[in-house]
Amino acid sequence: MAIIVIYDPWFYSCTECLSLVSKPQMVWRLDVTLHWFQLEDWSTCIMDVKASNILLDKEWKPRILLAKIVQGGLDLGQGTISLEFLEQIPQIDTLVVPISGGGMIAGIAIAAKAINPAIRILAAEPKGADDAAQSKAAGRIIKLHEINTIADGLQAFLGDHTWPVVRDLVDDKITVEDFEIIKAMKLCFKILKIVIEPSGAIGLAAVLSETFQKNPTWKDCKHIGIVVSGGNVDMDVFWESLNK
Repeated sequence: MAIIVIYDPWFYSCTECLSLVSKPQMVWRLDVTLHWFQLEDWSTCIMDVKASNILLDKEWKPRILLAKIVQGGLDLGQGTISLEFLEQIPQIDTLVVPISGGGMIAGIAIAAKAINPAIRILAAEPKGADDAAQSKAAGRIIKLHEINTIADGLQAFLGDHTWPVVRDLVDDKITVEDFEIIKAMKLCFKILKIVIEPSGAIGLAAVLSETFQKNPTWKDCKHIGIVVSGGNVDMDVFWESLNK
C-alpha cells in the first residue's frame, strides 16, 4: 500500500486503487498522514475510487490517494535499490527482499539480474500471509481467505503485472513466524539503534531463521544484501513486541 500525493496527470495511469480505512489496524497510519500533510480530516482525500474517476482541484492542490499501484514504471523505479547495493558492494551474491504485492521485489529482481544474472533473489514473507510462497509452489496466483501476521505492510496479494516477474526471477522464498520478525525488530533496535516496522524486519528475520541457516540450498550465500524497508510502526505494537 502507498500514500501518494497527486500533483500531476501522470497518475491517471494508475490501474488499481484500494482504501486502507477498512482495516482497523491501519488507523494509526491515517493519523500520521493527517499530521504530515496538515489535514484536519479525510474530507479532502480520495478513497476507494477507480483511477478514471480521479479529478484534481482546479487550483492543482495536492490530494491524498490511498492506493495500491500496479504499474511497471514504479516497479522499475524500485530497481534502483539493486543499483545501490551492487554499486557499493559488487560481490553481493544474494538479495533478500520483503514480498507483498510484488512491486518492490519485481523491480529489484529485474535490475539485479540485468547486472548479475547469477545473483539470487529470495523473497521473505510471514507464514501468516504466505500467498507468494503458495503461488510459487502452485505456479499460479494464490489469494488467501485469511491473513494473520504482525507484518501489516505485507498483506497485499500478487497482481497480474508482478506475478510473472516473481515467478520467473525470484529464485526462492523464505517464510518466517511472527516471533522471528519480532526478534529481528528487537535486534535492530538494541544493536543498530533503529526502529523498523515488522514488514521491514522480515528480511533480517528470514536470514536469521533456522529455515535459512540449515538449508543446504543456500550454503553458498556468502555475501547477502537485506532490504530493510519501512519505519511505519505502530508504537503500541512496537513496545508490546519489545516486551515479549
